[in-house]
Amino acid sequence: MKDLLRPALIICVALAVPILPFLVFGEEAEAWMTEWSRRPGSAMVTALVIVGLLAGDIFLPTPSSVISTIGGWQLGALVGTLVSWIGMTLGAMIGFWLARRWGRPLALWISDQRHLDRMHASSERYGPLILVIARGVPVFAEASVLLMGIHQLAWRRFLIPVVLSNLGIALAYSAFGDFAEKYQWLPLAMGVSIALPVVLTIMVLRWLPRDGESIMPPAVEGRDEE
Repeated sequence: MKDLLRPALIICVALAVPILPFLVFGEEAEAWMTEWSRRPGSAMVTALVIVGLLAGDIFLPTPSSVISTIGGWQLGALVGTLVSWIGMTLGAMIGFWLARRWGRPLALWISDQRHLDRMHASSERYGPLILVIARGVPVFAEASVLLMGIHQLAWRRFLIPVVLSNLGIALAYSAFGDFAEKYQWLPLAMGVSIALPVVLTIMVLRWLPRDGESIMPPAVEGRDEE
């Protein structure tokens, strides 16, 4: 049980950071965000910030579920989806390119040996499908991207599942944020956007093999195809 609770707690804390202002200042923080959204040019700035945060997710524990929900709240379902999708896809592409170029040392600097080992054991059974399975799960989404980069998976085989998965995730959270804004359910939306990734993390931790294996097996089929 400790194997599950500790990482879930860490992820929960990281996900909760963006909503601290709403918990501490309550209606004042929400009123400020509403006022900000009415300023000229605020939508462009918000979009750029969201893209930047999600694109840097490979380096920092950015809570993409919370960021995408806020994006839907501020920008609407359609624009929020597009912005979150671009940010998440850029982040995955950056991590994949770095892992392909610098391999295991870089991947271990960004991620963790245990996470990569668990991803490898599962990828031997599911192959690139592991990118779809882990896409909405904090930590393991990044680990799966790095692992496929280490394996020198072809860009075409990497991009198709990642792009489609990111689109679905961005649409779900952005639409939820837009819905929450219309009905003034933002605190509930923030709570759900924190709880769902934690539940998914616990499920994945129970499903993935516990005993680590080498992360340097023969390359995945499709090596060096561009």
